[in-house]
Amino acid sequence: MSSSADPTAAPAAARVSAEGGALTRTIVHLWPFIWPGERPDLKARVVWAMVLLVVAKLVTMVVPFTFKWATDALAAPKVEMTSWWAWLIAAPVALTASYGITRVLMALVTQGRDALFAKVSMHAVRRLALITFEHMHALSLRFHLERKTGGLTRVLERGRNAIETIVRMIILQLAPTILELALIVGVLLWMFDWRYVVVILATVAAYLAFTYAATEWRIAIRRDMNDSDTNANVKAIDSLLNYETVKYFSAEERERARYDVSMARYEKASTKALTSLAVLNAGQAAIFTVGMTICMAMCAVDIAAGRNTVGDFVMINAMMIQLYQPLNFMGMVYREIKQAVTDIEAMFAILGRNPEIKDRAGAQPLAVGGGTIRFDDVHFSYDPARPILKGVSFEVPAGKTVAIVGPSGAGKSTISRLLFRFYDIAEGRISIDGQDIRDITQSSLRQAIGMVPQDTVLFNDTIRYNIRYGRWDASDAEVEEAARLAQIDAFIRRSPMGYETEVGERGLKLSGGEKQRVAIARTMLKSPPILVLDEATSALDSHTEQEIQGALDRIAENRTAIVIAHRLSTVVDADEIIVLDGGRVAERGTHADLLAKGGLYAGLWNRQREAAEAEEKIAGLDRGVPARSQEAAPDSPEDNGAMGSMPPRAAAE
Repeated sequence: MSSSADPTAAPAAARVSAEGGALTRTIVHLWPFIWPGERPDLKARVVWAMVLLVVAKLVTMVVPFTFKWATDALAAPKVEMTSWWAWLIAAPVALTASYGITRVLMALVTQGRDALFAKVSMHAVRRLALITFEHMHALSLRFHLERKTGGLTRVLERGRNAIETIVRMIILQLAPTILELALIVGVLLWMFDWRYVVVILATVAAYLAFTYAATEWRIAIRRDMNDSDTNANVKAIDSLLNYETVKYFSAEERERARYDVSMARYEKASTKALTSLAVLNAGQAAIFTVGMTICMAMCAVDIAAGRNTVGDFVMINAMMIQLYQPLNFMGMVYREIKQAVTDIEAMFAILGRNPEIKDRAGAQPLAVGGGTIRFDDVHFSYDPARPILKGVSFEVPAGKTVAIVGPSGAGKSTISRLLFRFYDIAEGRISIDGQDIRDITQSSLRQAIGMVPQDTVLFNDTIRYNIRYGRWDASDAEVEEAARLAQIDAFIRRSPMGYETEVGERGLKLSGGEKQRVAIARTMLKSPPILVLDEATSALDSHTEQEIQGALDRIAENRTAIVIAHRLSTVVDADEIIVLDGGRVAERGTHADLLAKGGLYAGLWNRQREAAEAEEKIAGLDRGVPARSQEAAPDSPEDNGAMGSMPPRAAAE
């Protein structure tokens, strides 16, 4: 369900924060999810749950009376032996049976109420969790780069649990408790006198005052425990996601110590939380016991004075014990709701954060004709103090391939992020077929562009699932055809599970080349009119790069393509090459034109060629190729002076 179409979605919930009155506003904004306008079946469940709530409390009030009547019957003088059986059946046994029946009935009605309301509460949890999840996806790339994934998942998990707690406590605990307390006060006034009511109300007031003070004290402890729990969870996820890196550096002990520091903090905070809970429970029990003792003592005095019976003494005891349960729930309800509000603060903070990139009012879907891309005097910076692009202008004609190259930090990958509108530019204009991308819907923009990134991340699912992600309604035959075009079909069929092979977390069960081919197949299946290759082969070895380059060339045929490249050998056939340097277009032209100019591109080309030749020489020596053959090799690094003596990594840089 889209939050944009749902008036009770993120914007309403987002207004709830940790400010004063957060509990009241939380309840107000949760109500549309408890009483959903579009679900009459759930509304009916709420109504019947409320009816059963009242019935359950009325039955609850009958239980102490049956206890009193049975006790008075047992305490009454026995009749003559001739009528013993009649007395046994008519009074104590029957009254005792009625006591048991009312307790069973009370339990059945209460559980029926909870069962009826379960679907309502879990529907509210589902909708709010979905809204939060959807909102997280709507937030900008900047937000996700600044946050830790493990922390976000914990926020979502605790917020989801907090929603369930609040809904359950308000409807199934707080409302019944208030009703039962009112009924008990009425019964005490009817059966006893005002003194008992005064004692009961004083006990309740003292109980709630102590609960409030102790719970407020525990809130800070709870926050600290939550923070330490999140920190430990983030550390664990970060370490496990980087399992191989940990092994590379034999850092298991370091990671264990790092995690133990977080868990030690969590242990300390949790111990304080449990200790404070024990203090709270002990204080509540002491206050209630004093009140109950006073009431029973007054009843004993009244029995001695002939104003009450033994059954009344039993009844007041049963009433007080019966009161303890809802009174204890009152304390628990307050504690749980306060803690739930604390837990839900982070979720509401995320809901309250407006997406950095929004569709403009009246935004239209992108209408792709040829797919011509234009950057007109584009300025952009991630941080205002550090501009990245400084007036970049270029055009990618429909159906042509333009490569963007340049030294590290020149702004190459920023081009692709701006084209996808992960960020909005500060000045200038980016258009596709003359349409400013800020005036079209983000969804239609991204549907028209295919991406093969340098770091291919796959979902922890099957190969078929990951390829089909490019176009979800594709048939199995279309998925397999895309894999064949990406030259990975044969590998997949050699695997025992074929297309149902699990790729593992982030695709770690596949090699770099296999992951890239899956990414290419996914993009081929999407079949977009515009293609972006963001250093798609820079992390691969030369042999794998050559194999995948052919697949990339096929996917770029008859499409408007932007190729962001580090290895210049992959872009020599581009229709135009744009060289970025310092956030500006330094050079542009074909490969031959740029080499002839002898400028920045030519320098980058020569350094990469020299590095490649140095690597070939080393590889030849490793294979046992005679030194004479190496010396005779044309354009060897030794013939190029000092540049040829650079180590391969330095030369490439």
